[in-house]
Amino acid sequence: MFAVNTWLQKLSVPRASLVALLLGGMNVLSFAPFFVWPLQFVTLALLFSIVLLHHEWNKKQLFVVSFSYAFGMMFSGVSWLLIAMTRYGGMAWILAIIALAFLASYMALFPTLTLLFARSLRRRWSIPNSVLLLLVIPALWALFEYLRGYLMTGFPWLSLGYAQVASPLAGFAPVLGVYGLSGIVCLIAGCVSLFVLKASRRKRTAGLALLSVVFGLGFGLQNIAWTSPHGQPLSVRLAQGNIDQGVKFDADFIDSTLSLYRSMITEKPADLIAVPETALPILTSQLPPDYLPQLQTYARESGSNLFVGVATDDGNNRYSNSVLGYSAHDTQVYRYDKHHLVPFGEFVPYGFRWFVNMMQIPLGEFASPGVLQANQRVKDQRVMPNICYEDLFGDEIALQLRAQAQTAQGAASILLNVSNLAWYGDSIAIPQHLQISQMRSLETGRPMLRSTNTGATAIINERGEIIAQLPTLTLGSLAGQVQGMQGLTPYIRFGDATMALLAGLALLAAYLISARRPRLQK
Repeated sequence: MFAVNTWLQKLSVPRASLVALLLGGMNVLSFAPFFVWPLQFVTLALLFSIVLLHHEWNKKQLFVVSFSYAFGMMFSGVSWLLIAMTRYGGMAWILAIIALAFLASYMALFPTLTLLFARSLRRRWSIPNSVLLLLVIPALWALFEYLRGYLMTGFPWLSLGYAQVASPLAGFAPVLGVYGLSGIVCLIAGCVSLFVLKASRRKRTAGLALLSVVFGLGFGLQNIAWTSPHGQPLSVRLAQGNIDQGVKFDADFIDSTLSLYRSMITEKPADLIAVPETALPILTSQLPPDYLPQLQTYARESGSNLFVGVATDDGNNRYSNSVLGYSAHDTQVYRYDKHHLVPFGEFVPYGFRWFVNMMQIPLGEFASPGVLQANQRVKDQRVMPNICYEDLFGDEIALQLRAQAQTAQGAASILLNVSNLAWYGDSIAIPQHLQISQMRSLETGRPMLRSTNTGATAIINERGEIIAQLPTLTLGSLAGQVQGMQGLTPYIRFGDATMALLAGLALLAAYLISARRPRLQK
């Protein structure tokens, strides 16, 4: 560790930026499908150490180095967007790379601002490195990730906590959510940094003790059953049509697609049968008049409950990305509309029509009904759908469950995600999205069912464990059983307020410590 300290101290800004860029790219290996989650602590610890060892750097130099790390992580982590823009959107490669670089730069601003704010507070409050590493940076990182999940509709992909779904730290998810878990990750990286920075033996011993406490608490929290089984298990069938995005909306393939999904739905009864997002690739007003009524008849006669992804047409140029539900016992059609829409894919941000016109993505303008929507009864369970991108917003899912718990019907006991990730080929986007669903199960203490076009179609239990999954890019149905769960985790009850409170207390503690120390020279 001490040799690393000496090497890091000798780095010039250009070399430090290159090292940081490589470390950021390596951090992507912490996430699915690589799962090297301990690497996250190492790369962050080295980044923090570089920043703290070079206190002589000005704000511009610190920005360049910090931004390099964040850009390396974001650009490599979401590089799968190039497939959608070039292969299916028809955009030239050079323009697609530039567009991806702009998005990655925006995402990289938040970790960069974290470190800039942290050093500003260090100088203003005269904070020692140990307090900066163990209180200030973890708190600010969690808060800035939260902001990234909201500003400009939010794009919280690659939040640090997602990499920890299979680690002992996963026990914190039902309490703090993914952003709080990101703060815990930075706390552990801070403990490692104490060794790289050659902190005093007392501080390094305290860091080791804190590491033991955090991991021990994570293990302990994993043994708490925040929710309990409700009702009887459901038999489920989750369809994966494996229709290439290049032909999905082609008029010559519409009839075969409709026929495929009708046969997959009616192949065999089950308590719950789901097909992916926009599995029916035309508007409801364009479907054959008897298509949906036939599905409703099948649901009633077979005792199955169907969830069908389709774009609904409400007239007056109002369209929605929807899930229609056909019940075995209720003649009324259930409907869930996607509320958190994808910029450039499902709505056009103001001033960016020119950019969308460069691509050839159909169904680009949808309406949003708002976050709170009803769940659907399936036997003695309640099922709450969400559509593709919405799975990134755990706070919104928690808000829905919290609101439903105040109604006579009660909160959903099973979550259902329907997605179409065919835009991204056989890339790391698919396992990354599956990992995000695992986090939602951990946060809510509920199983998650996933029906996708090309993958990852899976059944996840309430502990975030994948209990069944179809291979990616294959045609088939995933059959299994799922047990609904009842009860509210702390995250459902309080959402991200707990994380924000703890972050605020950490910053307050840092300030109080600083009040008892002499000011550092600015």
